[in-house]
Amino acid sequence: MAASQLHIALAGNPNCGKTTLFNQITGQNGYVGNWPGVTVEKKEAKLSADKSVIITDLPGIYSLSPYSPEERVSRDYLMSGEPDVVIQVVDATNLERNLYLALQVIETGVPVVVALNMADLVEKNGDKIDTEALSKSLGCPVVMISALKNRGLDNLIAEAKQAAGSASGKMSHKFDSAIEDVLDHIEGQLPGSVPAHKRRYYAVKLFERDADATKLVNLTKDAADRVEELIAKCEQDCDDDAESIITGERYAVIAHIIDGCLKKAPARMSTSEKIDRIVTNRILGLPIFLLIMYVVYYLAISTFGTAGTDWVNDNLFGEGFELFGQSFPSVPMVVEGWLTSLGASDLVISLANDGIVAGVGAVLGFIPQMFVLFILLSFLEDCGYMARVAFVMDRVFRRFGLSGKSFIPMLVSTGCGVPGVLATKTIENEKDRRMTVMTTTFIPCGAKLPIIALLMGALVGDAESTWIAPLFYFLGVVAVIVSGIMLKKTKLFAGRPTPFVMELPSYHFPSLKSWWLHIWERVSAYVKKAFTIIFASTIVVWFLSNFGVASWDGGTGAFGFLPAMEGVPEEFTDYSVLAMLGGAIAWIFAPLGFSTWQATAMSITGLVAKENVIATAASLLHIADAGETDPALWQAFAAMFPSAGAIAAFGAFNLLCAPCFAAMGTIRAQMNSGKWTAIALGYECAFAWVVGLIINQLYNLIVLGEFGLWTVVAFAFIALILFQLFRPMPKGAMGEDDGVAPAAAAA
Repeated sequence: MAASQLHIALAGNPNCGKTTLFNQITGQNGYVGNWPGVTVEKKEAKLSADKSVIITDLPGIYSLSPYSPEERVSRDYLMSGEPDVVIQVVDATNLERNLYLALQVIETGVPVVVALNMADLVEKNGDKIDTEALSKSLGCPVVMISALKNRGLDNLIAEAKQAAGSASGKMSHKFDSAIEDVLDHIEGQLPGSVPAHKRRYYAVKLFERDADATKLVNLTKDAADRVEELIAKCEQDCDDDAESIITGERYAVIAHIIDGCLKKAPARMSTSEKIDRIVTNRILGLPIFLLIMYVVYYLAISTFGTAGTDWVNDNLFGEGFELFGQSFPSVPMVVEGWLTSLGASDLVISLANDGIVAGVGAVLGFIPQMFVLFILLSFLEDCGYMARVAFVMDRVFRRFGLSGKSFIPMLVSTGCGVPGVLATKTIENEKDRRMTVMTTTFIPCGAKLPIIALLMGALVGDAESTWIAPLFYFLGVVAVIVSGIMLKKTKLFAGRPTPFVMELPSYHFPSLKSWWLHIWERVSAYVKKAFTIIFASTIVVWFLSNFGVASWDGGTGAFGFLPAMEGVPEEFTDYSVLAMLGGAIAWIFAPLGFSTWQATAMSITGLVAKENVIATAASLLHIADAGETDPALWQAFAAMFPSAGAIAAFGAFNLLCAPCFAAMGTIRAQMNSGKWTAIALGYECAFAWVVGLIINQLYNLIVLGEFGLWTVVAFAFIALILFQLFRPMPKGAMGEDDGVAPAAAAA
């Protein structure tokens, strides 16, 4: 980048308001990718008011100790020399916890400006912070801001620009004199190549026996021996390990700083604490979450969302609509009329309407429901409730070998599996992260909701029943729990769950701008997929279902466009290429009760994008203008299956099997291994097939009274699952300590 550009890095703890600040000062018009060599998200954008300023949003972390990819990325970037100044975002309502990271960032020697965020909440609580005293103690500028209310941001940027143009100040905070003496001696052992403003940082890191720092400094053997001698002597005198000594000293410094700058109002229970006594209650927490998710899906699927979806399907892509007293044709009518006026052939008209418009339209028709769903989920995330849910679910998940951190990707997956898989990057333990990647897409994403509506329409004749969507959501949760227990008892995933520590932010009404950006990000990603992956796949499906061999009685046996052939039967797709391909592998699904090539084709195209299941069904069943809530489509769809058990098995397989191509690519990037990607996708498909088999065979046995070889196989799988669920954890699987660390929440 040009030398005239100013690089500002945003650092801070999770939930300190850093992302809100980033959105406010940049407008989110930036680049989102991954840091080189890791899957940690990298966000960069230009300052809205000054395009010469580049803002880099670092991952939310609690320290610069390299225990997680996020911590390593943040530390490496700060030490790279690229940032000209760091804005350290601090939750002003939780100074003690947030200043721990701030002290470490200041120690790096990079110019720092501390932004005390949530100034409005500090005032509301009646607390007072002496920013001048805090600035003197930290040795850097301190600015009070409210990112949510857009207060103090101009002053903050001005201070950052000024700080970037000056040399980093001398460290103001000091540890105990005995520790400082050791650090001074360690500094004396550093080679002359270490810059003066970074010598303190490297001295502390060498004291902590940081392996990465040791490699970078490259001490001589004599110097390394002397440093180790100094550390060992200090550990003996303090009767503690080096890392704990530094941690204790930092908190001692923080306590001294807070005593001199913070005046707390008389203690009283905050509104957030009062709410948390209910929503994080051991008994009430989980039922409240279930009730809230029921209401979310009820509003999105059965009321507001469905009204919009029905209008789009029935009018925009159906029979047309009236607006301001004028009649307007539907999209298929417009496309067909335009192509006819141009003299287009039947083949082109069929491709456009039956292929592209029908396929993409079926997907776009679902946007109103997804929009309402994203509005509600984004609100729950931004207001602070979802952080509580993760904490509550940690109590549940920890019993099954997963931590509450694994639930966060699953929450995100309710919108889309791609960001859900990306969210697994916060899990430090590699085994836990891989297992979460394998199981998180079991949660129904927005793209699977049309499948749920179609299934319920075929089963009970009502796609808007209030219990439907939550039922399938919790089916996904059960699949996650069962898989977690079974996988944790294998050598590939054995080990203690990752300790769960999460900052619980105060409840607040989200910034409308930040709220809208989150909604738009998810909806736009869905629309982009509709006009890229789904657009391409609908063309392929149309081609495969409309071209084939004229092998019917009286047919010529020639290959070509079936609808234009002489004497073509009404069900011409039975002679298509897609029918041949589907028929060749339909035997795989015969034990699940659906061995027709149409059902097989829907399942295969669903691997490209789950929305394709509806689009393919509408195309193959010759109901091109139907949506997932059309009774005609329900009846035609149900007619492909011999029983309700087969329909339910079809649904289970398509909801639990490998996700769409986009999510598969994300899994590949997260796993960073072809082998592990194959294991993940293979397990998902195998588990989905087994669940579908069990559903269909139990239905056949209990309802229809049928018993056969596959019934025996189904019971064998049930026995195997139960054995894996209830057998003791393998000896040594939990590591040296058989216990697991409980969840910790900081309110």
